Amino acid sequence: MSPLSLNRHTERELVALCLQGDRMSCKELFELYSGRMMALCYRFARDANEAQDMLQEGFIRIFNKLDLYSGEGSLEAWMRRVMINTALKYRQKHIDKHKYSEIDNVPLYATTPTIIDELSKEEILKLIQELPDGYRMVFNLYVIEGYSHKEIADQLGIGESTSRSQLVKARSLLKDKLLNLIKLAG
Repeated sequence: MSPLSLNRHTERELVALCLQGDRMSCKELFELYSGRMMALCYRFARDANEAQDMLQEGFIRIFNKLDLYSGEGSLEAWMRRVMINTALKYRQKHIDKHKYSEIDNVPLYATTPTIIDELSKEEILKLIQELPDGYRMVFNLYVIEGYSHKEIADQLGIGESTSRSQLVKARSLLKDKLLNLIKLAG
């Protein structure tokens, strides 16, 4: 828990005021974290409208479950966990589970072209968003959020080998997209 003042309140005070139903504190909490949470949702969404829906659902859950935040550890980390779970549930409602496919014993490494150093984060995000839903979910959870394949499998209701294969396919597809960018630039 950060002892530093966020705007008008410390995290602890802000949470307490939100739990008491203080609307201005709820607004302050939203304003403090909505940008970072939107960036998280955007990585899981197919477009900005879907990301906005995820963000809204996520903050509804955060406010409904704020009493479950123990005050131990970072509030932002706790909120990220709630937001990730919300984004995954949202996507599971809108994803065809048959888009996942199994490939056993596929290596998990691939070479990354150097053009990635020249891309902006917006361009990289756009490439990730162009991935098929299953690939994008696994890629985000593994590469960006740091989940293990077992955790991903549990979250998405798929096998660990499916998680691994989706990651390999996502990386391969991203590699192909980057190589196409190199060809277009050259």
